[in-house]
Amino acid sequence: MKSTIGILIILHFLLAVPLEKTAAAANISYKIEMPDWKEVNQILPKYTKFTVLDVETGKKFKVQRRAGSHHADVQPLTAKDTSIMKKIYGGKWSWKRRAIIVIHKDHWIAASMHGMPHGAGALKNNFPGHFCIHFYGSTTHRTNSMDLSHMLMVLKAGGKLNEYLAKATPYDIIYAYFTAFKQQDKRIVSKISLQKVNWKPILPQLEYINLSRMEYLPPEDLTEEISLDVPVDVEWFNKTGRHFFRGEIHLVRFSPQDTWKVDSIHFLTENNLLKQ
Repeated sequence: MKSTIGILIILHFLLAVPLEKTAAAANISYKIEMPDWKEVNQILPKYTKFTVLDVETGKKFKVQRRAGSHHADVQPLTAKDTSIMKKIYGGKWSWKRRAIIVIHKDHWIAASMHGMPHGAGALKNNFPGHFCIHFYGSTTHRTNSMDLSHMLMVLKAGGKLNEYLAKATPYDIIYAYFTAFKQQDKRIVSKISLQKVNWKPILPQLEYINLSRMEYLPPEDLTEEISLDVPVDVEWFNKTGRHFFRGEIHLVRFSPQDTWKVDSIHFLTENNLLKQ
């Protein structure tokens, strides 16, 4: 079992550098794994107890897997664990995804959780139901593909987010950009943004955002492009109500080998989310 000191050490490096490099940087003998769901399903069979470590806050709590075939349906082990989980979500249950590390024996596994009790629960833990933990390759009950929000959080926890974005098409970048908005994750949106933006006052304004339409060009037309304007329709909500944006997302890269970046200033000012 890893000591509390060990957890604090890895968290320090986890928040500062890509996770795949933390073991060498911290001179420790373990690293974050990102196995496929089929493998995780064997590592964490039904009724397994394990620890959840939240990447952003460093808070950890214990859970038990109770069910789930496409991903893990879990419950906090005790009322104390439920209290810690709720604090991670700012005192309110939420469907928002968070990057986590699942710790079980010698395994430190990149994962993603949401924070909304639903369905049935069997433990005496003050948690009205269960919640879901997703791993790389796991799916929702309704689809046969990974939920993009969960996938980005798994990549974030596993230190693979930069690698994914470097290979992503401009359209994948746009989807990831709006997913980061939806999850109010400033780390992910900052990686995609062309400009440095103070996201702290902006992201909480967006209670919901949805990319409802995007026009595509054939992939062969994009190989040498270093700038691109992509027509989109975006619907979003804040305290003043429902808003629509029908316009273009501007993307740039400095060479055909570089990662696409979104011109955040253009989008934010067009939607009155940033005052110049």
